[in-house]
Amino acid sequence: MTIEKDIELIEKLLSNTPNDWLKLTTHRLDIYNEKLAKTEFLTGFEKLYTENALSKDELNKLPTAYDYIRLGHPLSSSLEWILAKSFGLHPNNVISFSSKTMPVLAVLRKNLFDQMKTRICFDKQLPECFDEKALKAVYGYNFEMVKVSNPEAITEFNGSTVFISQNENLDNIQLSNNIDFHVALFSDLGSIIYINESNSNYISEIQHVRRRESIAMTPINCFALLHKMIDKAFDGKPTKTSENHEKVTSLVQNITATNSKVLVGSCGLSMQYAIMMGLIDDAVENHKEKEIKIIVPPNCYGGTNDQARRVTACLKNVEILDLHVDGDHNMVQSIDKVLNQVAKIDAVPFIIAEIPTNPRVEVPDLNELRKVLNKKRLSQNGFQATPPVFILDQTFCPNVQFLSESGIFSEIKTIAYVSGSKFPSGGKVTAGYGVANEKAAYLMDKIEKHLVISDNGATDYQIAILAEQLPSMNERIAKAYSNTREFVNFIEKVLPEAKINFVSEELTQQGFTPSVFSLDLPTKGETHEEREAFKRELNQKLIDSMISEIPNESKYCVSYGQLKGCYWTIPATSTQGTTKEADKDYIARVSVSGNLDLEKHKEVFHDFVKEELR
Repeated sequence: MTIEKDIELIEKLLSNTPNDWLKLTTHRLDIYNEKLAKTEFLTGFEKLYTENALSKDELNKLPTAYDYIRLGHPLSSSLEWILAKSFGLHPNNVISFSSKTMPVLAVLRKNLFDQMKTRICFDKQLPECFDEKALKAVYGYNFEMVKVSNPEAITEFNGSTVFISQNENLDNIQLSNNIDFHVALFSDLGSIIYINESNSNYISEIQHVRRRESIAMTPINCFALLHKMIDKAFDGKPTKTSENHEKVTSLVQNITATNSKVLVGSCGLSMQYAIMMGLIDDAVENHKEKEIKIIVPPNCYGGTNDQARRVTACLKNVEILDLHVDGDHNMVQSIDKVLNQVAKIDAVPFIIAEIPTNPRVEVPDLNELRKVLNKKRLSQNGFQATPPVFILDQTFCPNVQFLSESGIFSEIKTIAYVSGSKFPSGGKVTAGYGVANEKAAYLMDKIEKHLVISDNGATDYQIAILAEQLPSMNERIAKAYSNTREFVNFIEKVLPEAKINFVSEELTQQGFTPSVFSLDLPTKGETHEEREAFKRELNQKLIDSMISEIPNESKYCVSYGQLKGCYWTIPATSTQGTTKEADKDYIARVSVSGNLDLEKHKEVFHDFVKEELR
């Protein structure tokens, strides 16, 4: 592709970018095919380019590139395709990040397992967030640093060579026999890693780091970079940046009833990653030689589960212990049991849990949970065991003040985080935030250190959206809960045989007002296998029915806290994608907003029951 063609293509793309590409965390899920994520989008995009048909209407018809912008999105995919074509690479070999360091960390992670040496070369200054000492001591990565006068000065090396440039010159990307990966940094926009064709076996690993520990370059930043590529002015940057940061801090502290430092990551998993690495750093420093145990439910949200296991895989002294919390398992009893095991060997326990649980929407007995977490335990040598740090994912109930001075966990070191793509932003951005109670407040400095190292902080635009959306969050939660309760009551009436997992009225009085429930439809069959197969098929029929009958409101999506409509998913095939098969839940999960045609949803559900179950 010539430079002239580049300019022409980019100008058309910028003029015709659909609004949803910039303003939603999900796009065209009605025609999303997970197995063809990105490739199907790019095939359609290239066809439109070839046919000179890059109109807004045609672009809007394209299937989405991924199901969530954390993994990638139409604008990041378009940007990567344009850059790849310009440098004669396959589109898969160009990957954008919101972070400047995570693409480098992705290479280091793979080389750790492959026992491959890594050399990081740079021609100017490395980004301030690049912490060589911590990456070696805490993350376990091994590499050498070399400053070079220019990329041509890079010599042969028995291993992987990463070249980092900060000149922001898109025409000066260097890949050669001596440069395996070129990471180009773009001030406040993020970075792009170019992967030499001979290193294509790194692609899936780098993409998975973007999926689990970071995010793609955000839509608005991709849009800004495309403007930069053709020297076109871009005026979409948010104003009042410091004011927005202060506002978000104040709002989050008020919502959570905390006084700790408020940290905001580029997504919920970015926040969780910083929490995990910060706690590991603290344990390495203050509990020398002790083993670290990360205790996590095997059937919780797939990103949480997968990330925790990926972190432990890199570190010899860190291990995962399963925590069974749903269905036939009691969270309190399970935590008591596993903490007794950890105490015996005098290890350092970190517990990650969702309340309510996902997808069964269960809330444990909080008083009993508090007692178990606060229980004094002894090691087998008679020493007092290290108390746990409780890491609470409260995405399903961000309005509950677990961490207040009089809160249920006030005596336990507790850190809570929320995925901002849910209720905090209403599906407008992915940013997530984290806070701590008084007992754990001192840990926030370590967590912030690793949020900086990973360069996974929220962008100014994400902060601006949170500042705009957070003030109405609790009101939206109340309206969404009201609709959800009414929908659940209706389903119980027309289909009493169904098993619905939702909070009780008693829990609602305690402040738990989620707007998500899970649904086990009645089944039939002679054997367990037959009954399970029938249930799975029926679940899918229900979802297909709701989406086809109410396409403007019902969508197939894993999200929650959206501003309008109703989202449906089967956790086993979406949020629990990386979970062990035996722990997956093949049920329907439904999330309801405060703005939808509830009577229409009732009508379609009632018709489905009459047709399929009566």
